[in-house]
Amino acid sequence: MLLRIGRFCALCGACALMAISSPGFAAPRDVGGIPYQEQLQLGGETLRLNGAGVRYNAVFKVYAAGLYLPAKAATPEEALAQPGAKRIAITMLRDIDANELGKLFTRGVEENSTRAEFSQLVPGLLRMGQMFADQKQLKAGDTFHVDWIPGTGAQVVVRNVPQGEPIREPAFFKALLRIWLGPVPADFQLKEALLG
Repeated sequence: MLLRIGRFCALCGACALMAISSPGFAAPRDVGGIPYQEQLQLGGETLRLNGAGVRYNAVFKVYAAGLYLPAKAATPEEALAQPGAKRIAITMLRDIDANELGKLFTRGVEENSTRAEFSQLVPGLLRMGQMFADQKQLKAGDTFHVDWIPGTGAQVVVRNVPQGEPIREPAFFKALLRIWLGPVPADFQLKEALLG
């Protein structure tokens, strides 16, 4: 009898271990103290965490960022070319003036775009800049993400609240991703981390 109970307990333990290690039960990845789920649902698709890391300014942690894609990508070209929904998710690790952050993003887009590309992105960047300016300040622990949903556009979500109408141009979201994945990224180590 004791032998049967022992086998039953061992079988239960093995099943529990398989459940925990399966993709649906994967523990969140800890990045700078911020948990990033290994997968999420967006626009009817399952996205996987391609990579996540911390943006530093000198020795100071500024924010943690995670890139979600339909399939794994090891290069910027693969990530940008993938069809389907995508998400860049950011959690602040220190307080920052939200208007200043919006300006930094605009500069990041400009540094990773041609002059012709940038001129076409200005209307979307002005809208996004205003969305951040309206926030006044982002505090440590505040979250925001930008989702690309085919047929809908790029939706900026701050503290779980969608900000205005989606920006519909596909080029706009690709330009945003180049802030982190382009030839002049915000942080080279973060770029490597986002590419897994």
